[in-house]
Parts: sequence; structure tokens; C-alpha cells
Amino acid sequence: MKTQEQVLRGKIKRWIIFFIVALILSGITAFPIESQLAIAMNHLDLFPLTIQHWLSTIYHAVKTTNDNFPYLAYGTDWLAFAHIVIATAFIGPLRDPVRNIWVIQFGMIACIMVFPLAFIAGPIRQIPLYWQLIDCSFGLIGIIPLYICYRNIKKLESLQTTTLP
Repeated sequence: MKTQEQVLRGKIKRWIIFFIVALILSGITAFPIESQLAIAMNHLDLFPLTIQHWLSTIYHAVKTTNDNFPYLAYGTDWLAFAHIVIATAFIGPLRDPVRNIWVIQFGMIACIMVFPLAFIAGPIRQIPLYWQLIDCSFGLIGIIPLYICYRNIKKLESLQTTTLP
């Protein structure tokens, strides 16, 4: 039978692995933006009219930019890379969650910071409100597994301090 500490460590590990995978997947989607938009363009009828217009506008902007200024796509390559690098930071709490709880806290702060960025930069860059809300959903969804980890790490820490000789 597993001890309470082993159960907590297992839960923490599963949530951190989920978060790492989600962060990497979210990041690597920045590489093939034009290809993904081309697929969306072939299935526009699946989307509401407002989103059809937005996707069409974005696709033509990305396509034109990539055709004329391909070096600008290097910025989204770095965006993808940053997601991968940030994901590697979560190896620390995967190995020692109590000592590396700060990484979980950092991730939670980053998730919260998505909101002001979306709501400040969004209007400046003429991003529709519904798209700003989609961007915010990444912060909202991201903070859930991190908070679960944080709560379980605090329980683990408490358990470890009460079992010290």
C-alpha cells in the first residue's frame, strides 16, 4: 500500500507532466502558423462568420508577410522556443517539488500575467475581444493544474515536516 507521501508525489508528478506537455504543445504550434491557418481556411464553414472573417484576415496577413518578409516568422520561432525552455524549468519540481515550489509559483504568476497583456496589447494591436478572451483562456486553463500542484506540494511539505525525527 502506498503512503500518503507517495500518493501526493504521484499526483504532483502527473499534473506537472501534463503541464509540461501542454506547454510544449502550445509552443510548438507557433512554428507552422501559416500551415495551420491554411487548414482553417479550407474549413471556414465550420466557424461563425465573425471568426471566418478574422481567420481570413489573419491568414492573408501571415501569408503576405511570410512571402515578402520571411525573417519576421523568426519571432514566432522564438516564441515556440520560449515555451519549450519554460517547460524545462518544470523538471525541477518534477524531481523535488517542495524545494522547487517557486517554479510552480512562477508559472501561476505567468498565467495571471496573460490577462493584462491580452487586455492591454490586444486593443493596441486591434485584436478582437473574443480573441483576447481566447488568449486569456490559456492563462485560466494553465493555472488550474499549477494550483492543484501547489496545493499538493504544500500538503507534502506539511507531511514531511510532521514526520521529521
